[in-house]
Amino acid sequence: MPSPSRPGARPALLATAAAVAGLLLTALPATVSHAADQESCRPDGLYATPGVDVPYCSVYDAAGREKMGADHQRRVIGYFTGWRTGKDGRPAYLASDIPWDRITHINYAFAHVDKGNKLSVGADGATNPATGMTWPGVPGAEMDPDLPYQGHFNQLTKFKKQHPEVKTLISVGGWAETGGYFDADGDRVDSGGFYSMATNADGSVNQAGIDTFADSAVDFLRAYGFNGVDIDYEYPTTMKDAGNPLDWSFANARRAGLVKGYAALMKTLREKLDRAGAADGRHYLLTVAAPSSGYLLRGMETFQVQKYLDYVNIMSYDLHGAWNEYVGPNASLFDDGKDAELAAAGVYTTSQYGGTGYLNTDWAYHYFRGSMPAGRINIGLPYYTRGFKNVTGGTDGLWGRASSTDCPAGSGLTKCGDGATGIDNLWHDLDTNGEESPAGSNPMWHAKNLEKGVVGDYVTDYGFPADTRLTGTYARKYDSTLVAPWLWNAEKKVFLSTEDEQSVKAKADYVVDRGIGGTMVWELAGDYDWNAATGQYEPGSTLTTAMYEKFKSASPYGATRATTEMPSEALDIGVDFGQFPLGDSNYPISPKLRITNNTSTALPGGTEFRFDYATSAPGNAKDQSGWGTTVIRSDHTGGNAGGLDGDYHRVSLKLPAWQSLAPGASVELDLVYYLPVSTPSNWTVTFGGKTYALAGDLARGTTVVEPGEGTPTDPTTPPGEGGDCAEPAWDAATAYGGSSVVSHAGHLWKAQWWTRGEEPGTTGEWGVWRDQGAC
Repeated sequence: MPSPSRPGARPALLATAAAVAGLLLTALPATVSHAADQESCRPDGLYATPGVDVPYCSVYDAAGREKMGADHQRRVIGYFTGWRTGKDGRPAYLASDIPWDRITHINYAFAHVDKGNKLSVGADGATNPATGMTWPGVPGAEMDPDLPYQGHFNQLTKFKKQHPEVKTLISVGGWAETGGYFDADGDRVDSGGFYSMATNADGSVNQAGIDTFADSAVDFLRAYGFNGVDIDYEYPTTMKDAGNPLDWSFANARRAGLVKGYAALMKTLREKLDRAGAADGRHYLLTVAAPSSGYLLRGMETFQVQKYLDYVNIMSYDLHGAWNEYVGPNASLFDDGKDAELAAAGVYTTSQYGGTGYLNTDWAYHYFRGSMPAGRINIGLPYYTRGFKNVTGGTDGLWGRASSTDCPAGSGLTKCGDGATGIDNLWHDLDTNGEESPAGSNPMWHAKNLEKGVVGDYVTDYGFPADTRLTGTYARKYDSTLVAPWLWNAEKKVFLSTEDEQSVKAKADYVVDRGIGGTMVWELAGDYDWNAATGQYEPGSTLTTAMYEKFKSASPYGATRATTEMPSEALDIGVDFGQFPLGDSNYPISPKLRITNNTSTALPGGTEFRFDYATSAPGNAKDQSGWGTTVIRSDHTGGNAGGLDGDYHRVSLKLPAWQSLAPGASVELDLVYYLPVSTPSNWTVTFGGKTYALAGDLARGTTVVEPGEGTPTDPTTPPGEGGDCAEPAWDAATAYGGSSVVSHAGHLWKAQWWTRGEEPGTTGEWGVWRDQGAC
């Protein structure tokens, strides 16, 4: 998550909360009836902790859709940051400034992982924005005297009482605190963080650290009344030098184990939150901020954590910026086939890519749609700009170049883009030398003033003279294919990528039309309103209101992952994508698909498996193991300028005719595809004239059965104890020809060739006898 103009001072440590927990839970719903009723509210594809009666119905309705209020059919999630307090003399953005009636969720940014592996917001005290700071005399910022803490947390709890349908989540990490954290003096501490909490130095999973963190997260939610945890881990990828350069020294050494650590972290969090929720009578949300970059996602395997999440927030911004020379939109909705960065990398001309441009919101949405219902996905919108100066070429700067060798100290880069500075970089970060990082980062209200030719009265708060004058004209430009506005100053050769009402409304229409769950905004403080009295744009809620108006009467979001009818009976057959090559070696993307038969019946040769994978990758997946992997249906073909047409490619592959898969046995095949996809879904398996779903898809409304039975599996019945076996019993003295069938030890067995004296069940997977299942 970007952090424009972010100071180092951090909020407070978890307060003593026994009394607080009792206060905050009094208004919560009672635990709702029994497990069968709760299952009816579980979202499609969401992992259910075994043995726990999770109170899904406290958050979701009978269709598995989140309950957010009659006028909130889609989510509007706003990040509310802890550092815009006004105490530094710059404009404040407090809880009283949030448009509470137009949003559905607030993510408080940020907490961090401390050196003891606990969720923390720093040392407590009166200067602590989260739990200690106050704003005397500021209308709306009065403290609730009934709460034992002050600061932003007091304010959030106070306003939630007035708007009980709004949920709050504590966001952990972010760009600056994924691998470390800031102390009370604003200095960064290079310990703690996700990398070491979840993954040991040798790449193994740090389960002890994960358990400590997850337990502290539960305590934190109970203490402050948050509805869930949002994990902003940037990034658990095997791509070298990904994430904050300050973290590379210890993150790179752990790259081989980061994905496993991430999966273990999310599974543990899901299970501990589920158990706490069952005890508290409320379902606790678990979400993530996920990258949209195809480069980063290539190193995150198939994003296996999706099943543990209530929903994913896609960081579909920072798609272009001054980390390189290619001038383009911060957060375009679609590709236009002309992206200069992609063109330079040969993406449009390399046949395996199929002309698929992957630096846009639509591509990122379809990546996650491959494994999740549309309603469990939210697209990200930036309320801040990215920009360049000294731009050459392009059309009004778009797809031009702005190169520089003057990279910010600590960036780890030797060649950068020439980022905009000064009045064009109001929300700038500081580099490790304390100098301005060139980035063209501004709140949208400042960008609107630049567009109008107004020098706002706030510029002196940011160190500019009161008599500051603008150079040149900032002309608004808009590309309807990209759905991207920008400001172009032809005199200064400055390009600032923006968002405004036209682009936000178009993105809101996109969300509605595709059944997407909603939007996520970084950050609320960048929105704008026009103040006629002062003649300038100021912090406001124009863009948030535009989304609310689009969403309030929309149809309910898409709650089902599959787009075609799926079987209601499912088999316990495991499928797992693993053994991915690491980092840049993972091209073409070439995992091993492992299929494990957990039923009590052998899968015969010729058994067909089908699955869907996302149209974020071209429909050219194949295998190198003789399984005949074939794409049998594509919802999209060709390039993706203007957007992908559909969600899935449907794939068929078959167990070779000469090979059966015995109960408990596994088989592996080598797959190849060319752009990242999230975990393939909507699996079916067909044999013996019947088609089943797979239990691992966690689809609503499916019943796990044994093949041919059509009844639920009884876990107390040992495998192999079937009914009467009509075929003759195996006899050690009898000679059997190929295709002979016998019964033995409660199973049927088929001979592959002539045999005598070889006992069924002892000849192994490649031996003469093939297990045909219980009889």
